[in-house]
Amino acid sequence: MQSYTIGQAARLLGVSPDTARRWADAGRVATHRDEAGRRLIDGRDLAAFSVELAKGGSGEEETTSHTSVRNAFPGIVTAIKLGDVAAQVEIQAGPHRLVSLLTREAVEELGLEVGVEATARVKSTNVHIDRS
Repeated sequence: MQSYTIGQAARLLGVSPDTARRWADAGRVATHRDEAGRRLIDGRDLAAFSVELAKGGSGEEETTSHTSVRNAFPGIVTAIKLGDVAAQVEIQAGPHRLVSLLTREAVEELGLEVGVEATARVKSTNVHIDRS
């Protein structure tokens, strides 16, 4: 399972590293230490926390602006529904929830699973998923 540093988690959640650190210190998201002593968040825990934040807010006011640069939304995969041929992938990118329909084969080739970092790229009405 992929893990994320506090800084990576902050970028995916659309907040400052200090805010992500405070949330971890308060026990809002579980962390563990790697061999170098860095605090890491498991991908599945971060995915669940990002959905929780989007539904209920952060519990504190943030002054960070949420914008799309070149229509790219870096985020974390929060859900995947696989069919025989097609798949539905949900990404939480800060406060934005994006859903894309793509082939099951594409999901497998990209190695997408809940907790994996990915970028949704939006052009007109299409959403494309890149593995980060």
